[in-house]
Amino acid sequence: MTTVVGHLINGALITESARTQPVYNPATGQPEKEVALAPAATVEEAIAAAQASFPEWRDTPAIKRARVMFRFKELLEQNADKICELIGEEHGKIAHDAAGELQRGVENVEYACGVPELLKGEHSRNVGPGIDSWSEMQPLGVVAGITPFNFPAMVPLWMYPMAIACGNTFVLKPSERDPSSTLFIAELAHEAGLPKGVLNVVNGDKEAVDVLLTDERVKAVSFVGSTPIAEYIYATANTNGKRCQALGGAKNHAIVMPDADMDNAVNQLLGAAFGSSGERCMALSVAVAVGDEAADTLVAKLSEAMQPLKVGAYTDSSNDFGPVITREHQNKVTGFIDSAEADGANVVVDGRNPQVAGYEDGFFVGATLIDNVTPEMTSYKEEIFGPVLQVVCANSMEEAMKLIDDHEYGNGTCIFTRDGEAARYFSDHIQVGMVGINVPLPVPVAYHSFGGWKRSLFGDLHAYGPDSVRFFTKRKTITQRWPSSGVREGVSFAFPS
Repeated sequence: MTTVVGHLINGALITESARTQPVYNPATGQPEKEVALAPAATVEEAIAAAQASFPEWRDTPAIKRARVMFRFKELLEQNADKICELIGEEHGKIAHDAAGELQRGVENVEYACGVPELLKGEHSRNVGPGIDSWSEMQPLGVVAGITPFNFPAMVPLWMYPMAIACGNTFVLKPSERDPSSTLFIAELAHEAGLPKGVLNVVNGDKEAVDVLLTDERVKAVSFVGSTPIAEYIYATANTNGKRCQALGGAKNHAIVMPDADMDNAVNQLLGAAFGSSGERCMALSVAVAVGDEAADTLVAKLSEAMQPLKVGAYTDSSNDFGPVITREHQNKVTGFIDSAEADGANVVVDGRNPQVAGYEDGFFVGATLIDNVTPEMTSYKEEIFGPVLQVVCANSMEEAMKLIDDHEYGNGTCIFTRDGEAARYFSDHIQVGMVGINVPLPVPVAYHSFGGWKRSLFGDLHAYGPDSVRFFTKRKTITQRWPSSGVREGVSFAFPS
């Protein structure tokens, strides 16, 4: 009998559904489960459960909400092996990569444990004669998250731990491509002590998403995914009066200066370009070498270092990375390689059609290196989201920076150099939201916030960290005065000061 991955609504698992779709093991290429696709009525049921639980949860002291987060963190750590196995089965990540994803999610739960401190607000005494003023951070109500396939554990943990710790209730719509780990983690949150209805999970497609974007009971939506969908999410949510943050795509460049430690840069580039099969919005997909000599050295060293890289199934921890998520995406990635070659680029290391013994039907793409890429090429302009590293040559750091600034995306970037002046100039002037200096994946830690610029982010507030507190709360300022007994004051028509 086929396992059906369902929904978690008001504390109960629901698997009945008129519509389902297969969930594939991308290493074997075979469907192994079904996922229920929620109709509008099911999503509305989840919203109703969240709305009903909000008043009591809002009034629960912050320290008690934090204690649930502490227990949740412990359960995540105790069940790490099972979570990583579920990620591997449905996403294809190798165990070490899945463990890294989960750890980053756990760190966001740790940050949410500090919510009593984060919600303290501000207080000023005697702003006027006998007048005190203070601000409070109050929850919004029912909020929603829509998350992508590439981080089924981490990205939901960017959202609902802080939202819930701040006193909101939550409806999560995860990716229908790899739903099991997300649903299991939500069950652990209930085991940690969340009341029924505080966290609800609905699996589904656009029908489910559109309910979350249009239902007036949902006050805010957080999204991570591709830029075209992010733009749609942001526009629709705003049209319906909701607060929205929508994180989109990327084309992350690494500048390799002539003075860089080339061997170190190569090792860093390998992990940043090919880890998780390149299915990361922070993956480094373009290396910009400054000068012909640096470019030739970089390509030669990358080509040599890529030879022992292993692509394969998650069950073998000696593999470096696994398959991509679907057959369609496999074809899309190889199509970009074909396109680059047709446009005149040189495919130095070709990852098309790798042979993985025992997994001949898997959705594999091997590590690919493409040289002589130019900004006019389609493969340069668009996000490939696969294990493909392209090399572009620039004559100066300023020229390399202009390539980055001219691109429509501005998510992450880095520079490899030994020159502190160059590094400082780069970090001060580059038009990108997250910058690394000899750090290829400058993903902020949990107590900072994550977000790009330009068409990599729609909205003013970034994800997790301090911005998540601001996003999932609204500020209320109270000004209070108790007049002295028996004192009658005259009328004043002047603006108060």
